[in-house]
Amino acid sequence: MRILVAFIVGCFSFMTHAQELKGSVVNELNQPLEDVYVYNINSESHTHTSENGVFISTNTKVADSIRVRLLGYKTRTIQVENTTDLKIILEEKTFQLDEMVITEELNPVSTISRLDLKLTPVNSSQEVLRKVPGLFIGQHAGGGKAEQIFLRGFDVDHGTDVSISVDGMPVNMVSHAHGQGYSDLHFVIPETINKIDFGKGGYYAQEGDFNTAGYVNFKTKDYLKESSISASAGQFNTLRTVGLFDLIENTKNQNAYVALEYIATDGPFESPQNFNRLNLFGKYVIYSPENDKLTLTASHFTSRWDASGQIPQREVNNGNITRFGAIDDTEGGETERTNFNVMFALTSY
Repeated sequence: MRILVAFIVGCFSFMTHAQELKGSVVNELNQPLEDVYVYNINSESHTHTSENGVFISTNTKVADSIRVRLLGYKTRTIQVENTTDLKIILEEKTFQLDEMVITEELNPVSTISRLDLKLTPVNSSQEVLRKVPGLFIGQHAGGGKAEQIFLRGFDVDHGTDVSISVDGMPVNMVSHAHGQGYSDLHFVIPETINKIDFGKGGYYAQEGDFNTAGYVNFKTKDYLKESSISASAGQFNTLRTVGLFDLIENTKNQNAYVALEYIATDGPFESPQNFNRLNLFGKYVIYSPENDKLTLTASHFTSRWDASGQIPQREVNNGNITRFGAIDDTEGGETERTNFNVMFALTSY
């Protein structure tokens, strides 16, 4: 009797195992793709890939047809030949707006912001924050100070009531002299940003104490498609240069790159701002044979500036100073930040 029961249980386990498809989705550079929609046409079940590009599809057996889809990539429909270690390669293509379907299973507003970031690239960390709908910022006391944030009419000061993180690392500074939660995002090089996740309101306990008006989480790129150098110049002695350098030939097993940014400007004020900023950023990603992911990031940021300060309207009205003048042009400051971050993500297998 025991042998019969064991045989039945074994057969059931085998059948259950056979109903489960395990695989991964990568792009043409052999890089894992996250949030890929994997749909079984026969059983009408579906799933999405994890951060490591892996997925597990239940109710899937050999000979089933699955459709794999991700915005910005060609949709593929394949027939399952085996239920283990299936590897699917998606080919990149031009994004078409009519392909986008919003569902509650993914964060729709974050998806839209990711598309916006891809279609309209930014060149400053301030513009990265503006990708969050309903959020706008203001700057005072020079470009080296963290921006004043407003979220749907909520005065967040310099980050006091919005939780901000980059690659899971908190940006808000506890017990800062200029305000609890002070968040200087200037250490971020915008060309390295790959994804923006955000939420409005204090409904997300996992985001911590600063999530009063909402949260904004940034994720940097795991790899570069190619190395690049760019430079731009404008009025008021403005200069910005950015360099992105791929250190390891793109493979699924490991990637590494460094990014550098330098900005300088005098601003439109009568007293030159003498502003400059230097950013250094490096990232290394390695995958284990089981698709576990280890990420190491390091960055250093330094900046100094002179500021014309906040001026009283009455002094402008009576003609003592112009709109671009100063009461005390010795204001300003120096700031810097150094980060080192280690993350380990287990595969969903």
